[in-house]
Amino acid sequence: MDTKSERLRDACEKAAHAFHKLEPPEFGEIISKLQFCIGSYNYDKNPAGLVEYGFQALEMLREIKKKYPRKVSKELLAALEDSLT
Repeated sequence: MDTKSERLRDACEKAAHAFHKLEPPEFGEIISKLQFCIGSYNYDKNPAGLVEYGFQALEMLREIKKKYPRKVSKELLAALEDSLT
């Protein structure tokens, strides 16, 4: 069953992976928060943390895409946007 919350979890996993590939140390905090919320969601199925940090990740990725268009895929942004709205 592919619920909206599960799509959000998957999008957050992809976002964490994208931040990890970007490597700068300023992304360490968002990576760890996303990973924590993904684990928490897997345990209790409460998507509150995914929503909160999903929005933060989306805004950060939009800013990165403005500076470095090839570093963030349109598909990732679309997946986050679709699962958050």
